[in-house]
Amino acid sequence: MTVLAIIRHYLPGYQSGGPARTLANLVERLGDEIQFRIITCDRDLVDEAPYASVAVDGWNRMGKAEVYYASPSNQSVRGLAKLIRRTRYDILYLNSFFDSILTVKALMARRVGLLQAAPAVLAPRGELSSAALKLDRWKKVAYRVASRRLGLYRNLVWQASSEFEADDIRRTLGRTAEHLVVAPDLPQPVANETARLPGRSLGEALRLIFLARIAPVKNLAYALQVLQQVRVLVTFSIYGPITDRGYWNECQRLVGCLPDHVNVEYRGEVQPADVHRVLQAHDLLFLPTQSENYGHVIAEALSVGTPALIADTTPWRGLEAAGAGWDLPLEDPERFARCVDRCAEVEPGKYDAWRDRVRKYAVSRISEQKAAEAHRSLFETAVARF
Repeated sequence: MTVLAIIRHYLPGYQSGGPARTLANLVERLGDEIQFRIITCDRDLVDEAPYASVAVDGWNRMGKAEVYYASPSNQSVRGLAKLIRRTRYDILYLNSFFDSILTVKALMARRVGLLQAAPAVLAPRGELSSAALKLDRWKKVAYRVASRRLGLYRNLVWQASSEFEADDIRRTLGRTAEHLVVAPDLPQPVANETARLPGRSLGEALRLIFLARIAPVKNLAYALQVLQQVRVLVTFSIYGPITDRGYWNECQRLVGCLPDHVNVEYRGEVQPADVHRVLQAHDLLFLPTQSENYGHVIAEALSVGTPALIADTTPWRGLEAAGAGWDLPLEDPERFARCVDRCAEVEPGKYDAWRDRVRKYAVSRISEQKAAEAHRSLFETAVARF
């Protein structure tokens, strides 16, 4: 079986976060039994220049997949259709609902008969959650109306990454999403051992980390507003690409309003190979995201024993009961602040034991095998329905 995936950003890029990592994990896990071909853009999310390490407008071997990095001149509807027609595949795998650069153009080409008849799967990747739909709301409403009239989303199999996302898709699309399969995102495998770093001493600043794109949906501004209410000494390290300059300016204004016992540092982007090391060097992941389809960084933090303080807007629920952190409603910022205070009061020895429990929880929760089986079922369903 050959799967042709269309995704706006892919390796070696990393600035777009979850979708690229999800597809890369899928290729790594199933690439020996399924042949993956991928069409993507020739540059990362906020970069103006193409990747220097790939052949643009040509096929490249990237891990277990063949990847075509399309330049802007080959991203028109006709150009993309021509490229897809020249590529042999059994299933077309679309990794966005709203992406106008590649996905929507592929759907338009499919609708007007420029592509071969083949089963197609579409994974919205969290774009249909209530919080995500509120961002640029009227543009998205207008597009949904137009796409429905044009029939762009007819005869698709839909992928939800969780039952939560399945509910979002059904609520937003109704009968359009009649054929829906839940196939969880494939996580990074949890390492058997993790390096031991020196623990924190009582009275030292609590080391918080935010690791995500600097964009409204990730809710950095909310995190900074919460930190105005904490009572303990805190160092808050911000990592991630700045994808919305206006929003970053707002966040910088909020940094200027913080009390003296809260120190904030923006540390730039993190290369994928360094993510585990950076997360492990902190005491708490603080990510009050408005919406998260899976939350790879949450899984990675827990897998190295770093507790998580997140919103109840992700599939990672019940963290407090599991002893792995907290997932709280965004309507109660004071509860977030009190959780930060509680972390700072944990004695060093107990904190080390807590981190051990967090990691054991991650091992029990993260099931790569079940996710792989669900994706096999997803592709088999698409072929059988076609």
